Amino acid sequence: MPYALDETHDPNRASWIESAQGHSEFPIQNLPLGIFSHGACGPRPGVAIGDSIFDIAAALEADLFTGEARRAAEAAGAGAGALNHLLALDAAPRRALRRRVSSLLAADGPARAQIESMRSRLIHDAAACTLHLPVAIGAYTDFFAGIEHAANGGRRRGQNPPLAPNYKYVPVAYHSRASSIRPAPAQIRRPHGQRLLGDSQVPQFGSCTKLDFELELGIWIGPGNALGEPIPIGCAGAHVAGLGLLNDWSARDIQRWESAPLGPFLSKNFGTTISPWIVTLDALTPFRIAQPPRPAGDPAPLGYLWDDDDQRSGAFDIDLEVLISTEAMRAKGLAAQRLALSNTRHLYWTLAQMVAHHTCGGCNLAAGDLFGSGTISASEPSGYGSMAELSYDGTKPVELASGETRAFLEDGDEIVFRAHARRAGYVSIGFGECRGAVVA
Repeated sequence: MPYALDETHDPNRASWIESAQGHSEFPIQNLPLGIFSHGACGPRPGVAIGDSIFDIAAALEADLFTGEARRAAEAAGAGAGALNHLLALDAAPRRALRRRVSSLLAADGPARAQIESMRSRLIHDAAACTLHLPVAIGAYTDFFAGIEHAANGGRRRGQNPPLAPNYKYVPVAYHSRASSIRPAPAQIRRPHGQRLLGDSQVPQFGSCTKLDFELELGIWIGPGNALGEPIPIGCAGAHVAGLGLLNDWSARDIQRWESAPLGPFLSKNFGTTISPWIVTLDALTPFRIAQPPRPAGDPAPLGYLWDDDDQRSGAFDIDLEVLISTEAMRAKGLAAQRLALSNTRHLYWTLAQMVAHHTCGGCNLAAGDLFGSGTISASEPSGYGSMAELSYDGTKPVELASGETRAFLEDGDEIVFRAHARRAGYVSIGFGECRGAVVA
């Protein structure tokens, strides 16, 4: 089975890394992949475990890998500080690497004594490390698969029905900018562009007045495909290597003016923030669910977008959270305030459907390409995944615990995304934070 449970998911497995026990993000059942640097060592592959990072390159030098796990570890270190070569492999060697790392870090692992004796070489304090983009991103495509967000936008614009006629037939997307993606934590400069002020019909050039966040999944592509050879829906899921959190920062005033007729441009390309760890699909196996059934009256997907197995297990149950911290809140010692709580169940299309559609015309994907899922809003206001929704385009500002209000984001505001996958009988895993602060 492509998504089989194994010993790495065992809820009773513990690690000799003390901080991993009960860790809200990175218990031994997670083991996400990333690129880090430490001291004089340049960027190198690692695995998050509790409050530490397991050094794959050091473990390879210590001859701790064999067979397919060694092949994967060598690929991880072959990319000059990027995991593209590892993601390009099929699932088997990546899974072998996961199982070997899990065994090395397990409290009852057969090599525990040997590994603990090399702790200073293999284990680094995450707080003393710098995290980098996990891959060299060749291309970035932003989808629009959060149906509640899409419908909310249509309602605010007075559309009836609120969704475009094509929405329930095609996974809508546009190509965005890969070069301005940064790992969290990141600073986002308020962008400039043309926008309409007040009731004027003549644009002015200046700084964005309606800066927004968008709560999205980042979808990391694994093996690619040759130009002109579409990926069939039945195997499209195998071309996804893992997930992260993605903040698609948006300049709403610039976006509204520039989007006709070709869609977003400067309103989106000034910055995107991604969480630095790749949570593998293997780690997420216990949290797979059936794709929610389409409402009565919705059209069935066209044949090239339909696969029974994908409908049975191609979706995920992942809670998503948005928090805000303003300069005034921090000055008063107030904790970040939750703005929204959503879930990946609100995606109208599966990851496999996104991959199959993206390639159906012959487009070639490459390992390390990135998809954004589109904003994942819940059906209730408490789960809206953008300020445009939460404040109804600024007409109903959100009240904060500090006594402030927010229609859109102001300089000094920090937005934090968090995500956790939970299921009874299994250890919950997290994604790490996707944190970004607005600067002038």
